[in-house]
Amino acid sequence: MASFFTVSDGTKIFYKDWGKGQPVVLSHGWPLTSDAWESQMLFLLNEGYRVIAHDRRGHGRSTQTWEGNHMDQYADDLAELIDHLDLQDIIIVGHSTGGGEVARYIGRHGTTRIAKAVLVGAVPPLMLKTANNPEGLPREIFDDIRKGVADNRSQFFQDLSKKFYGFNRMMNRTSQGLCDSFWLQGMMGGIKPEYDCIEQFSEVDFTEDLKKFDIPTLLIHGDDDQIVPIVASALESAKLIPNSILKIYEGGNHGLAQTDSERFNNDLIDFIALESEITSGRNKGRLSDQISSQHH
Repeated sequence: MASFFTVSDGTKIFYKDWGKGQPVVLSHGWPLTSDAWESQMLFLLNEGYRVIAHDRRGHGRSTQTWEGNHMDQYADDLAELIDHLDLQDIIIVGHSTGGGEVARYIGRHGTTRIAKAVLVGAVPPLMLKTANNPEGLPREIFDDIRKGVADNRSQFFQDLSKKFYGFNRMMNRTSQGLCDSFWLQGMMGGIKPEYDCIEQFSEVDFTEDLKKFDIPTLLIHGDDDQIVPIVASALESAKLIPNSILKIYEGGNHGLAQTDSERFNNDLIDFIALESEITSGRNKGRLSDQISSQHH
């Protein structure tokens, strides 16, 4: 089922809600939509899970909002949707900017409804290079993204798709279909909310949010991610989240759920299916003793 839900400020959020069973909630990256999760949704549906994915405000089929395009509001929109559907025992999954949305959701709304979390190529704890975050990316990189969106976002999204999926590497065969899908999803959103979101994924500090994770958490990241370099993201997040497993995809790009969908889907389902005694071990130390955190 695909539908719309109106949040408290009047914004209409488009979402898909398929199947029955334990819910898996998926939050997409920038500038994409819930369509980015199609492979995962079909896979999880066939495995007997209920799958929910929404278009972030300003993106895809949701309202092209002029205001409220910030991380706190994204998290609150997600909370309203989860409350509206009365979801419990959720596996919550966030990619890139969506990983920030998931972190801020937990930071603001806790884990009462959440069983496990998965962060994929996620932006936390902080992408921007600062005195306290020397491994981050210089502001000029994000200024270039802003300029690309403002000047000619259609061409910018076409160019960005190659880097997003690692197709600019000599050894990687380009999938034109993935690039076309990236462009299409990007162009579905509004330029103003997409422009506003650049500041949110680059400058928001999620450190305190990550410290509030008290659930088993899987971090998946490619070590050749050209969009969210692993050094200032997953490697740091793994230190901040107590119940975390880090899986590094050697040579992996930013769009792992699309380019490595079979491997990613299997890693996701294996993590979801961990024994209940492991799942119940909140605040009992890292789970990496049970599952290897090394390259697979």
